[in-house]
Amino acid sequence: MEERPFSDISYEQFLNEEKIMGSRCKKCGGHFVPPRAICVKCYSSDMEWMEMKGKGKLAAFTSITVAPPFMIEQGYSRKNPYISGVVELDEGGRVDARIIGLDPTKPEEIEVGMPLRAKFLTQGEGETLETYLAFEPL
Repeated sequence: MEERPFSDISYEQFLNEEKIMGSRCKKCGGHFVPPRAICVKCYSSDMEWMEMKGKGKLAAFTSITVAPPFMIEQGYSRKNPYISGVVELDEGGRVDARIIGLDPTKPEEIEVGMPLRAKFLTQGEGETLETYLAFEPL
């Protein structure tokens, strides 16, 4: 694998390749998604890339009815909400992502701790291609 800096730009490049990449501290073993250049547990800068398998459990979520402009462009609104959540990955580390495949109008039916798997959502083409990380129930 080519050497890339531990940054949000590199993380987004990997998402465009349909990979979830995090960083792992070689000193204490801490995992971070998105990647960090410095470990927040032991403050070491001896980090390496780590590819995540894309499976985890829902740690927290919210159903969003007042969307930011880029989500409104995708059709989300008070009448068409979406779910954003925090997923605790099986390898360690937590990641924020859209949660799909569940009914955002019935948050009482969504269970914290439910198993999820990654799904890559793409929008645009060529230079404007963007890939968003989402998770869906197993």
